[in-house]
Amino acid sequence: LLQDVQKHSVHTLVFRSLKRTHDMFVADHAKAVALDDESHKLKLAVKLKADYSPVLHMPVLKEGKDRMSQYPDGLHDNEAYMQPDDPEYLITGTHAYPSGPGVALTADTKVHRNPSESGIHSLALALPPSQARQESSRTAATVAEIRRGAERAHAQSTLLLEGGGTRNSNLLRRTPVMPKPQWHPPWKLFRVISGHLGWVRSIAVEPGNQWFVTGSADRTIKIWDLASGKLKLSLTGHISTVRGVAVSSRSPYLFSCGEDKQVKCWDLEYNKVIRHYHGHLSAVYDLDLHPTIDVLMTCSRDATARVWDIRTKANVHTLTGHTNTVATVRCQAAEPQVITGSHDSTIRLWDLIAGKTRATLTNHKKSVRTLVMHPRHELLADNGTIHMWDWRTGYNFQRIHAAVQPGSLDSESGIFACVFDHSESRLITAEADKTIKVYKEDETATEESHPVNWKPEILKRKRY
Repeated sequence: LLQDVQKHSVHTLVFRSLKRTHDMFVADHAKAVALDDESHKLKLAVKLKADYSPVLHMPVLKEGKDRMSQYPDGLHDNEAYMQPDDPEYLITGTHAYPSGPGVALTADTKVHRNPSESGIHSLALALPPSQARQESSRTAATVAEIRRGAERAHAQSTLLLEGGGTRNSNLLRRTPVMPKPQWHPPWKLFRVISGHLGWVRSIAVEPGNQWFVTGSADRTIKIWDLASGKLKLSLTGHISTVRGVAVSSRSPYLFSCGEDKQVKCWDLEYNKVIRHYHGHLSAVYDLDLHPTIDVLMTCSRDATARVWDIRTKANVHTLTGHTNTVATVRCQAAEPQVITGSHDSTIRLWDLIAGKTRATLTNHKKSVRTLVMHPRHELLADNGTIHMWDWRTGYNFQRIHAAVQPGSLDSESGIFACVFDHSESRLITAEADKTIKVYKEDETATEESHPVNWKPEILKRKRY
């Protein structure tokens, strides 16, 4: 089975290798390989379908037909080229060239093709004479002119970019402009009301704008005349600090809550407590009334908010989910109807019907202690100073720091609550020096006497 291999000398083997090499590379490789027609057709068909399939269905113009004549015949058979009579090429709906007034859609115009010369002329014939003249003057004469105009615009934009793109670059580099804040008359201290023996923790204005009510750390609730600032009534019943008060717009009731875990409903016709709402396990920090239904919301240090039926005193829902004290609660008629803020640095939006969380806002870094629904002015009260802001631009147009009541410590210069009356002409603050301060706009101030000292620093960001 084994055969002897013929032996050759090294000289013979070398010359055989040289001959094979010569036969392999004798051709001129600088010359292009002859083009195979079938391979070229297949290559162009694949490239057209891969790169230009979204536009292959568009009509071919006269100029395009002339150009297409130079391509191999096999490309015309490609399924990507759909002729205008192809049913997939038909378009239903509004005509590409809008019809004039008074021209109804017909069977011919409801189903049509993309714009072509014959289509434009047929539309012009269907229009009234005056409308046809307007349409002919408004649109290009032929599709070829439309295409040539587009090519000229493209060439101009290309030249602009090649020349440096000065116009576009100027548009992109336009300096951002901050809107100038609107002038607001400054606010001034109008009245200081004394009467409480402890910190004034809460305040509310009645819907008729005739009086307002305050709750204090002296365990009393006092009702004051808004016009004169005189005391009208004192209510006692809480055994600890009154943290929240609210006046109903649907009934003659006043609601209060406090650190004694109690929520009370006062009948202002008899000045007596008529209902208690029991259920919270710790101090109740805030309460609010629903604007359209007889429902009361309260929030507490036990990390819950509760929904109460005002008439039956039933605990409709216990809203759980916060992990720390719920400091504030607000209600509105639109969804979400209940919003709470907590010391766990979150705000929760609640589904009132299901009693479950709709969404949780987590952007705050520290405790959320109060919420306000869409105020006209933005206020920030801290260490006894009120900051007045133009909410459109964020401009701080005034800072008010009223002196503390004589006999009080400087450390008692603090503001616990503030509210506008319903005319928005007076601002009422509840303060730590046991007083209630009323502010109003300065009627004598003008834009000349109190100019807007506005210096935009939009490009100068401070680093802390």
